[in-house]
Amino acid sequence: MSLFWRIFGLNAVVLGTATALLLWAPVTVSVPVLLTEAFILVGGLAVMLIANGALLRWGLAPLERVTRLMTTVDLLRPGQRLPVPGGGAGGGGGGEVAELIRTFNAMLDRLEHERATSSAQVLLAQEAERHRIAQELHDEVGQSMTAILLVLKRAADDAPEPLREELQQAQEITRGSLDEVRRLVRRLRPGVLDDLGLVSALTSLAQDFATHTGLRVLRRFDTELPTLDKETELVLYRVAQESLTNAARHADARRVEVGLRRAGQAVTLEITDDGRGIEAAREGAGIRGMRERSLLAGAALDITSEPGTGTRIRLTTPVPRKRH
Repeated sequence: MSLFWRIFGLNAVVLGTATALLLWAPVTVSVPVLLTEAFILVGGLAVMLIANGALLRWGLAPLERVTRLMTTVDLLRPGQRLPVPGGGAGGGGGGEVAELIRTFNAMLDRLEHERATSSAQVLLAQEAERHRIAQELHDEVGQSMTAILLVLKRAADDAPEPLREELQQAQEITRGSLDEVRRLVRRLRPGVLDDLGLVSALTSLAQDFATHTGLRVLRRFDTELPTLDKETELVLYRVAQESLTNAARHADARRVEVGLRRAGQAVTLEITDDGRGIEAAREGAGIRGMRERSLLAGAALDITSEPGTGTRIRLTTPVPRKRH
């Protein structure tokens, strides 16, 4: 039944019922109208309007559900779909309404697929650019600063005492800058992730954050983890990196726990802090970036936070099946 005939039928039921009551009820209308008769007519009109409104709300309920979903849908939270109503008497509406819901669900499928594809291309291009910048920092800036350190050391060894102290200070400043450049290189492109794997990379990341931020970082890693592809490992590493950064910069946390474990046919990364939690309902760029990365790995990202009780970020990614 089309939406037009559905609404027409509901109105016909109301008007037909009102007509039947007028025909069979012992009610007469005088000229001029008496006060009691006017009360009866107005009351009948009110009952008819209420019944008509209730039936129309029931008939248009599927459209209201579509409208609510349209206002809340988020492509970074895939899987939001409306059930397609059946065409029977109790199915909640079929025909044009069902076709509208099917079209809307198909549009969400297409948009989520296009969003995931475009996000994957952007993130891969971003990682390639990070790798290039890290390589240039390591090969050019790092080597130049190392050469400056050697020159300063030779100059300090041959310089008189007052000048030697100044050269040694310049040497320490240069050494500190070189360490900072190396730390930036590790953040841009974690070489330990490519060389030693995810557990070693997360261990190095936690130690680095504990050293530079003063946070107490606890690690709980399973000893036997399945083999993951490079893209999935990079997604897990970046989510852990962003979570630790948020805990250090925005959460005022003193203790952070990083866990990595196997849960059936999936691997779960969980970062929990004891900070002030997420107060704003609107997610920032960091959390949105984590959701983008979770789509790249086909993972599910769950963020639980209450103001004053800390934040828990859990990323669950499926284990790829082995190809025979």
